[in-house]
Amino acid sequence: MSEAQVISLGCRLNISESEQIRAMLAKERDLVVVNSCAVTSEAVRQTRQAIRRARRAHPQARLLVTGCAADIEREQLAAMPEVDGLVANAAKLDARAWNVPVDAPPAPQDRTRAFIAVQNGCDHACTFCVIPQGRGPSRSLTIAEVLAEVARHLDHGASEVVLTGVDVTSWGHDLPDTPPLGALVQAVLETFPQLARLRMSSLDGIEIDPLMFEMFASEERLMPHLHLSLQHGDDLILKRMKRRHLRSDAMDLVRRLKERRPDIAIGADLIAGFPTETVEHHAANLSILRELGIVHAHVFPYSPRPGTPAARMPQVARESVKDRAAELRAVAAATRDEWLASLVDKPHTVLAERDGTGYTPHFARVSVPQGTRAGDLLTVTPKTIENGLLI
Repeated sequence: MSEAQVISLGCRLNISESEQIRAMLAKERDLVVVNSCAVTSEAVRQTRQAIRRARRAHPQARLLVTGCAADIEREQLAAMPEVDGLVANAAKLDARAWNVPVDAPPAPQDRTRAFIAVQNGCDHACTFCVIPQGRGPSRSLTIAEVLAEVARHLDHGASEVVLTGVDVTSWGHDLPDTPPLGALVQAVLETFPQLARLRMSSLDGIEIDPLMFEMFASEERLMPHLHLSLQHGDDLILKRMKRRHLRSDAMDLVRRLKERRPDIAIGADLIAGFPTETVEHHAANLSILRELGIVHAHVFPYSPRPGTPAARMPQVARESVKDRAAELRAVAAATRDEWLASLVDKPHTVLAERDGTGYTPHFARVSVPQGTRAGDLLTVTPKTIENGLLI
């Protein structure tokens, strides 16, 4: 093994941070970094699995672990014989934590899509979530800092920029005059007319400000793809999760957006089998998939996380949790299949990736003609669907 390898698990924010770690450690040799996730017990299991796999593949390398699990599961990971050390999540973008020279910021690698972390941490206290333990309070980049990051990535060929974070809609709450997220999006689009596509990662619908709504409704370069941190379709469960929205809030937001931009694709995170969830609550979770037309669903079977209030609530039997997650995924797949069918025989602008596919503005995956260069924008009219891929 020669140059450092970074293995990224979990969210888009981790992907963005892994790119920065990879660039920062570019001169290091015989080093493996696992940028871990701890959002669920399954994520922790996958982190441990990735550590073991990395050690088998690189028996002589120094193996370091960072990310949320490195803080939340610190003792357990430190005890693994494969692990040589841990780097605190809050310190992982500081070169001094890795004991490497502090030079000028490294240039990003050439990529078709750039993930820019505009915010980190979370000030909320959802009863199921450990992420504030691993990420700390909400901190925002200034508009100037975000614009500088966008400029760097555009200089390295990015055709699409994704603004990401732990709780992106809380961006600006800690900055002077508390600017709304819409102001950041507007600044990016106005400053970089050459930016073809701007995309947002998961948003908390109840915090979408009026300007952000207007950007989604009317700005063509802001992709028609809204992924909601929804979590559940039943009001009582949402209250027990300590979420700040109700089912009707999500319904109203999506209805108003679709009135202005009918082609917008809706995604959502949903938790199956949350403590105290009854059959009726589960039915409300199933029905919201159809009612909102959720075509990008991320379904998570609930798993208790250490130190969270939900872990002390009456638990749903594990077998029921798995069954309910499977039902949610089945309905989500059917809803997605119907949506994909509606995209056939229509022209779509596609951003080509390196694997012979690309993505429409709505984040539907499409095959592109052989020989298409990664980063090219082209118009494709799919004729059929194979295994979820528009052909």
